[in-house]
Amino acid sequence: MDKLKMQTPDLTDKNIEQIAGLFPNVITETKDENGNVKKAVDFDLLKQILSKSLVDDDNERYRLDWPGKKASLLKANIPITKTLRPCREESVNFDTTENLYIEGDNFEVLKILQESYLGKVKMIYIDPPYNTGNDFIYKDDFKQSKEEYEEELGTTDEEGGKLFRNTDSNGRFHSDWLSMMYERLLAARDLLKDDGVIFISIDDNEVHNLRKICDEIFGDENFVANFLWKKKGTTSNVEGAEVSSLLDSTLCYKKSQCAKILQRIKKKESRSYPNNDDEGNYRLTVIEKKDSGSYKRDTMKFKILGQAPRDGKRWQLGEKKANELETMNRFVYDGEKIQLKIYDFEDRDTYSAQPNLLDFCSSSEKAAIALNAELFKIPELFDNPKPTELIWHLVNIISRGSDIILDFFAGSATTAHAVMQLNAEDGGNRKFIMVQLPEKTDENSEAYKTGYKTIAEIGKERIRRAGKKIKEENVTTAPNLDIGFRVYKTDDTSIKDVFYHPKELKQDLLLGLESNIKEDRTPEDLLTQVILDLGLELSLPIETKRMLSNTVYIVQTNALIACFDNDIDFKIVDAISDLKPLKVVFKDASFKDDKDRINVEERFKRLLPETKVMVI
Repeated sequence: MDKLKMQTPDLTDKNIEQIAGLFPNVITETKDENGNVKKAVDFDLLKQILSKSLVDDDNERYRLDWPGKKASLLKANIPITKTLRPCREESVNFDTTENLYIEGDNFEVLKILQESYLGKVKMIYIDPPYNTGNDFIYKDDFKQSKEEYEEELGTTDEEGGKLFRNTDSNGRFHSDWLSMMYERLLAARDLLKDDGVIFISIDDNEVHNLRKICDEIFGDENFVANFLWKKKGTTSNVEGAEVSSLLDSTLCYKKSQCAKILQRIKKKESRSYPNNDDEGNYRLTVIEKKDSGSYKRDTMKFKILGQAPRDGKRWQLGEKKANELETMNRFVYDGEKIQLKIYDFEDRDTYSAQPNLLDFCSSSEKAAIALNAELFKIPELFDNPKPTELIWHLVNIISRGSDIILDFFAGSATTAHAVMQLNAEDGGNRKFIMVQLPEKTDENSEAYKTGYKTIAEIGKERIRRAGKKIKEENVTTAPNLDIGFRVYKTDDTSIKDVFYHPKELKQDLLLGLESNIKEDRTPEDLLTQVILDLGLELSLPIETKRMLSNTVYIVQTNALIACFDNDIDFKIVDAISDLKPLKVVFKDASFKDDKDRINVEERFKRLLPETKVMVI
């Protein structure tokens, strides 16, 4: 049986294989730290292949560099052995919902989700720290010991250093923030669909730098717009500030050119439809336009109903579309001019999204009132939340149907609130994934005094309250609205470390290795890690069944069947085979010896030769 690797994908090896497919001559060999031969890229040769002139020196080029950039790029490609563990008691409708709330370091979460959500997310919205000099930002630790990490950092939080306050006196003030954003955006881009879009809210402190790193990651040709949002209703007196900023930016980038900003539709209620025929009531509109200056189009001068446009005029529509409409009997000739029938049931004006959101997406003050005073009934619970109207608008111009919306700086979970609200209004089935570090609330804050010890606790409670309110307000129009969410929390792998580092195995550890599974892990913990390792979505339906004397987990009918009991009944093979699963997973320790494991594998080969059988 194959053994699951139980770690995130190694993107470096994957990227090397892709380069090898395009430029096999740049692939060479080198040795790793253990002396094993592995593939590598001759970067000097690759640079020359991609250049139309002789490559001598790459010191001068147009790019944004900072201390730590290469380390961030390396970090984005290195696999990790973190996993997610389900938390049913904090979830809502765990067994039926398709929404996710994940607690943990968002960079780790993005890497954990790489296989399950690769190319599946329609829209990402994030509201990261603005780097104003008082923000807490992430400081990642992947290769250093805790002592080395703390020495470099100089300060840590109570949990060992996920956050630090990036003051403007820090010598790496911009660099630390850029590194934090760069590695996360690199990981996030892979999750977007080809027609996916990302929105990033930011203020004047870093908008210029953010634009440059997004140009690099997404391509400057995929920049869509900078949506300006009026965050304050009035100016405020800020000490030392000559100009009081009222606006925030929301940068928008496409994953590729096939992504589209959806046109909005509005009906003109004031229009009348004085004519009618067998198809219904209609109005008439002239389809000619002046044919001079910048409006001149010789290709728009063909015949409709045998008539050419009048002198000095040309048609407003192309010949192909005109032929279709003529076949549908949509034109009328009154002896002087050609007119087009517009029926009342199809009369809609479309208009493009506007980057100016100054007047209709609420403000921070109003958002705080709606969240704190109205939803939670607690003044000053959460500072400066984004308005639901703002995120609602952005989701609405991008998404339809059952798209996945991701926010990995979830904060108070405004994005989840907006997704549920929009689903209730237009009948959509969009799914949200919220990611938030369990950042501690200030002990002097109203949130802490009320019992919310972390930002994540506020976010989860907001979704519960907002979902209940939206459901009550739309009980007749959206009775099947999904207002639930599955809670997952990041943790170390469920597999003992010697699985990953066999050279560290010592003689005195052998007696404790009857199982390679950590003792504190439940079968649902193992199932979650297997789902992630196999690249399945966390929102898939899971059924738990008792089959013979064993507990069996069935994921999405037959996508995966897993049994993690210590002693499996050999007859379970026949029972599972009846379900025709695509993949089956057992614990390695489930079998008494190698003979039993081989027998089970051979039995599956005879009954279901296409089924993949694996162990952890």
